[in-house]
Amino acid sequence: MTDTYHSVKPRICLIIPALNEAPAIGKVLDEVPRELVDEITVVDNGSTDETSNVAAAHGAEVIFEPRKGYGSACLAGIRSLQKTEPEIVVFMDGDYSSEPKEIDKIIKPILKDNADMVIGCRESSRMEKGSMPFHAKCGNRLAMILIRLLHGRSFSDPGPFRAISWRNLESLNMKDQRYGWNVEMMIKAVKKNLRIVEVEVSYRKRIGKSKISGSLVSSIEAGYHIISKIFRYSID
Repeated sequence: MTDTYHSVKPRICLIIPALNEAPAIGKVLDEVPRELVDEITVVDNGSTDETSNVAAAHGAEVIFEPRKGYGSACLAGIRSLQKTEPEIVVFMDGDYSSEPKEIDKIIKPILKDNADMVIGCRESSRMEKGSMPFHAKCGNRLAMILIRLLHGRSFSDPGPFRAISWRNLESLNMKDQRYGWNVEMMIKAVKKNLRIVEVEVSYRKRIGKSKISGSLVSSIEAGYHIISKIFRYSID
């Protein structure tokens, strides 16, 4: 299928940050379209369960990042790809909330040279009932309003399921080690005038409890961190 867009298939790598996702990670990996994805890196962010063993058994390369934080795990995954330098990097959570088969939709605009970065937008119409708590939806909406007001670009969702060309990913010089990772990428991409496209993706109930939206306290902590990052990048 990718030959429709390129005479030579670009190298595509998938990074999955994971913390205690043993019940889900095998299902995620089994549904990744291997005809599209050349390499899968699962970044174990300090799991106390069998996440790393399950991931390895299902064909992923597993690396370990003991410094806790979603951004820390993503940064570790990027560092692991610096020797191979793929053409496209896809990020996806390891909790089975996203549909791995939709990687096709995520990479297609880049393959067609219509985008430098693609964000999977979790539209309400494509969300499984109960997949995202009300407070999480409100927090995401507030973050998108602030990005529009402070950075002049409208987004629908800061979804973690996304793809970006390697060249542009390197140019963003990502730094955030915690919950601000996704909005940092979006804001820096806007500032660099990258072509950013949103595509609708499905979203279902995750397997296991969310580290962020699973509790109101965690959601408030994450929300504070995200919003502070949005304001910080408005003055950088």
